Amino acid sequence: MIVLSELENDALIEIFNIGVGQAAASMSAIVNEAVRMSVPSITFIHRADAARLLRNRVFEPERICGVSQHYEGAFSTEAILMFPEDKSLEIVRLMVGESVPLAELTDMEQEAMCEIGNIILNSCVGTLANIFQHELRGSLPAYHVGTSDEILTASGSAPDAVVLMLHIDFVLEKHQIQGYVAFVLDLSAMHDLKALINQYIARAMGQA
Repeated sequence: MIVLSELENDALIEIFNIGVGQAAASMSAIVNEAVRMSVPSITFIHRADAARLLRNRVFEPERICGVSQHYEGAFSTEAILMFPEDKSLEIVRLMVGESVPLAELTDMEQEAMCEIGNIILNSCVGTLANIFQHELRGSLPAYHVGTSDEILTASGSAPDAVVLMLHIDFVLEKHQIQGYVAFVLDLSAMHDLKALINQYIARAMGQA
């Protein structure tokens, strides 16, 4: 697996925090409540190990609600936003208001979560594209519910594919929800991402 230096890792966290900051502003407008989002840490891990991490430490025994989009361009990746299933309903409730009955809320969950996934994933990826000065084109969002293994294998990637895992703190005035964004990358995409990070660092330091 390709390993990032401390400088590369810090640069990537900085970029993603810009992206989720933009997503938080969009979410604030939807839920009419101040939303703060941050990426305190990122981890590169093999896909099978990422599923095990989520299963053992984070979401299990709960099922996961995931929204995925495929991106092509500067590098190729499957991006997946993940929340525990019960938290996804909580987020949808915030979007549509307290007056909607639970049965109707469940019916609206898929559409609402796809909208949230589209906002957060495109904010992250759009920031990457702008800062790297390369295009990244995304597919329409797809909705998944299942175990961590099922969500991470929905992209059809090999078990040894690398997952860039973003831990996201999603804080509202009366709620604190933790989620994850995973970028599934093959070896070629990892090389491309590392090169783009170093080009960005070089520009930032006036070396380009």
